[in-house]
Amino acid sequence: MQLVLKVNGESKHWTIAPGDLLLDVLRREAYFGVKRGCETGECGACTVLLNGKPINSCLMFAAQAEGGEILTIEGVAQRDKLDAIQEAFLEHGAVQCGYCTPGMILSAKALLAEHPDPTEAQVREALAGNFCRCTGYLKPVEAVLAAAKVYRSLAAKEQKRSQKAKRQRQKSKP
Repeated sequence: MQLVLKVNGESKHWTIAPGDLLLDVLRREAYFGVKRGCETGECGACTVLLNGKPINSCLMFAAQAEGGEILTIEGVAQRDKLDAIQEAFLEHGAVQCGYCTPGMILSAKALLAEHPDPTEAQVREALAGNFCRCTGYLKPVEAVLAAAKVYRSLAAKEQKRSQKAKRQRQKSKP
């Protein structure tokens, strides 16, 4: 059967079997940031965003993603520039072995899209589905809170630029 979806902003047309798991298809298509962990939906190593929401790709048939938009860790950075969440994870020492990191970053990205100014409790809840044996969770939580500040700062700058451009357009109208 054919699967049509977007992965990291690119249209994809893949041939799949009806029973293929999304995790297996993504890895087969060279998205190796999606990790195979527990295969029961408990560890979060296979986390991807489907239409902006974190899901465990080990529990979902690939066919269920038909027409959807998937974001994997490979699509988080823009060109050669890391996303603010990725930068914060590095700066705060939240990356240890790296196995859980993609799932944590994607879960954090979904949280910050919905709650730009999250509380520590909200961050902890968003990361709760991602098991980490290396960091003890304090550093990832600090990293997400720091990234939230960067996102808010960038949004404020963009809003100012937009308002300035709007004023300039209004001035140039006859």
